This record gives sequence, structure tokens and C-alpha cells, in this order.
Amino acid sequence: MKKLSLAIALLFAPLVAQAWPWSDDMANQISVKPQASPNKAAPGATLFPSRSVPAPGTATSSITVKDADAAVKLANPVAADAKSVETGHQLFTVYCTPCHGTSGTGDGKVGEKLILRPFDLTSDTLAEQPDGYIFGMMTFGGAVMPVYANDLSPTERWHVINYIRKGLRNAPAAQAAASAQ
Repeated sequence: MKKLSLAIALLFAPLVAQAWPWSDDMANQISVKPQASPNKAAPGATLFPSRSVPAPGTATSSITVKDADAAVKLANPVAADAKSVETGHQLFTVYCTPCHGTSGTGDGKVGEKLILRPFDLTSDTLAEQPDGYIFGMMTFGGAVMPVYANDLSPTERWHVINYIRKGLRNAPAAQAAASAQ
């Protein structure tokens, strides 16, 4: 009877200790960890793990930059036509408005609660920066700016940049002209 009790206890001991050999397989893999950007997932990691198969509709890109400083040199490959600006406006409304507000001046509902105010996207300082600078900030984040490389494909980020440059920058001037009349 003692031997049977000991055998049953030894059989269930790993279950109690959660120590089955396969119990941590999902945690220890080459995937991107929660709250980690794909570029910081593991040394030498790429956006997609080797031997992975892209699903239909998955946004892939040949744009690979190591950091925000390297991104500054990128040129915007997406033409700033009306369709791109409209797509950028839709994406801006979803992803950027909570912090930057609809005006882009950093007066969003979330931005009001932050210690550091979100950057004014209509400022002359940003107008002097190349498109790659904004791309780098969206890709790698900043002081209070979250990383959007996981949420927006590179093409979508360029659409948002086109909206910031063409739609958002023109919106304050259009609003001022309308209020002056």
C-alpha cells in the first residue's frame, strides 16, 4: 500500500509543481514577447521568424532599419495623393487621435493625462524634419510615444505621414481661414 501511495504521489508531483517538460514550450520560442518590438525580440531577430509562412493579407516589408536615426534617411515611397491622405486620416483617427487629438496639437483625451504632452504634429519644428523622422518615431517610439511597428504596416505608417504632411498641416490653415470669414 505504501508503494502504491508513493507511486501515485510521484506521478502527480510534476503536476503540482507545474514542471512537466513541455509546460513552458509556448513561453520559450522565437516569437515576439508581449510589449517587445520585433526589432528587440532577440539579438539578430527579424520581423518574421525563419521557416514562418506568411498568411494571406499579412503586411510584409523590405524596409529594415535598426533604429530611429537610420530611419531618418528613408524617403517616403508612398505618393501623397488624395487616396493616401484619406487612408492616413482614417488610420490617424484610430491610432493617433487619443494622444495627439483631432487637431494634431497634442490635446487628445489621453494626451491631457500624460506628464509630457504629446508632440504638436502641426509645428514648424516637425515640418522641417524629413518624413523618415516621423517614420522612425512611429516605428521605434519615443519618450511618451508608443511603438506602432506592431500595429501599422510600413505602408500604413507612410499613409499616416502623408496625412500629417498634407491633411493635418492644411487643416489649421483652413480652419483659421473659415473662422476669419
